[in-house]
Amino acid sequence: MEFLKQPPRFLFFTGKGGVGKTSIACATAIRLADSGKRVLLVSTDPASNVGQVLGITIGNHIVPVPAVPNLAALEIDPQAAAQLYRERIVGPARGVLPEDEVRGMEEQLSGACTTEIAAFDEFTALLVDSELTAGYDHIVFDTAPTGHTIRLLQLPGAWSGFLEAGKGDASCLGPLAGLDKQRSQYREAVEALSDPRRTRLVLVARAQQSTLKEVARTHEELAAIGLTQQYLVINGVLPAAEAEQDSLAGAVHAREEAALAAVPETLARLPCDRIPLKPFDLVGLDALRQLLDGVAVPAAPGTAPEPALEAPDLARLVDEIAAEGHGLVMLMGKGGVGKTTLAAAVAVELAHRGLPVHLTTSDPAGHLADTLNGSLENLSVSRIDPRTVTEQYRERVMQSKGANLDAEGRALLAEDLRSPCTEEIAVFQAFSRVIREAGRKFVVMDTAPTGHTLLLLDATGAYHREIARQMGDKHFTTPMMQLQDPKQTKVLIVTLAETTPVLEAANLQADLRRAGIEPWAWVINNSVAAARPRSPLLRQRANNELAEIQAVATRHASRYAVVPLLEQEPVGVERLLALSRPAHR
Repeated sequence: MEFLKQPPRFLFFTGKGGVGKTSIACATAIRLADSGKRVLLVSTDPASNVGQVLGITIGNHIVPVPAVPNLAALEIDPQAAAQLYRERIVGPARGVLPEDEVRGMEEQLSGACTTEIAAFDEFTALLVDSELTAGYDHIVFDTAPTGHTIRLLQLPGAWSGFLEAGKGDASCLGPLAGLDKQRSQYREAVEALSDPRRTRLVLVARAQQSTLKEVARTHEELAAIGLTQQYLVINGVLPAAEAEQDSLAGAVHAREEAALAAVPETLARLPCDRIPLKPFDLVGLDALRQLLDGVAVPAAPGTAPEPALEAPDLARLVDEIAAEGHGLVMLMGKGGVGKTTLAAAVAVELAHRGLPVHLTTSDPAGHLADTLNGSLENLSVSRIDPRTVTEQYRERVMQSKGANLDAEGRALLAEDLRSPCTEEIAVFQAFSRVIREAGRKFVVMDTAPTGHTLLLLDATGAYHREIARQMGDKHFTTPMMQLQDPKQTKVLIVTLAETTPVLEAANLQADLRRAGIEPWAWVINNSVAAARPRSPLLRQRANNELAEIQAVATRHASRYAVVPLLEQEPVGVERLLALSRPAHR
């Protein structure tokens, strides 16, 4: 494996949920420990299952892995870290400031930014020279800090009082209020991340066009802030031998080969490894030791029965949506789960029934037009360009709030508007203009505002409260009120039938609920179990999905649908229509 050659002290594995970064991080730590190196394996993933993978209990303290000499592990709980971080900031204000101000502080610190910053706060000590890590040759991290977190940390500290004076606009900067005392330590940590002699970043992806586009964006974002020592691992590639087993396996293999042949140019320049899809669950030391061998492991014929899956299909959800005649339909979820395809499928089916539909996206990759590959009566399509609307938003704020500031104040305002949350606010405002149409037609949104964005908007309530102040006793409706009204808005959470994507979707649902938005349904996309494969390897994978589908049906969703993995990619109006037809149960 290229990424294992002459490894530096710090190895970070990053990628979207479900691509296998935890398994690869664990396998890497075991491989290094087996070679005689002293290794610490650290997880900062909110949905961490490192303990489950290794078969031991791990907590927020370093524990040895008994079956692997030289290996220890640590799981940082981001939620617990965030609670401690919030208390450090808010605690001194209790009993001193009025209760409504304390509540306001708690609200501002309730979002995803706080969790990211608090997790970084926890593992900063692992990146700088300290007694805690002095005894380890390598520290392997499952989940790197995001570009979003690092960009926040790189902003100067001078805006703290500036924001308190109400002159700033990108109000996600509140979570940074507790960082000033450790700012030099954070700077040292970011320098360690940017030093290729000390740090290697491993991007983990699947052989899928959408996932490769996502990881290409991650690569560019992290390279732009100095994390240039990057490697690419394509995980779970279906072995060619399986393609001969049945038509579904053959179609999946052909799609993967096409995706790898057309890998984005920015990724093509990186050192790259491919790891074959395994038929077994990557749990336990024996399985993990086989993962990085680069050898396809054939599934034993006849060992996995056909999965017994009876689940509602997308057609049933679309029937309920169509009965309303109009409204806002938002598809939300992590990257790579197929939101664009499902948004297009819902929009196309509604338009096919003669209902007026506006399909819109903020996907920077802009592949909605490729997915539709045609036009349809009653369907209009638009794309919100995040870069364009963010620049327009910055200009508006500089012209309004910046008009009466001195040179220093304008410089600080400009810095505030470079916060990564500015783009989220700008995109939400652009979406808000489209939302108004939902009173007379269907508006279907792909890549809708994240739970983080909505929680931020609800917590600060800036737009909503300003409208309320201006309107007084008059009747009014804000976009946030519309999103919180289940009669006007239906949120569909899209996920995959795999452990990490389901946990991430559950976290997104919790964020939405804190923002006063109750998801209407879940959609489990690209299910192997629903496709009823004959390939022994795929059949074994299909049986592994059943527990996750059961978890969604019984614990997470009030209603749900399962969409099968298809032989032909759902591109073009006819194939999109097929996705929401009862024949695909």
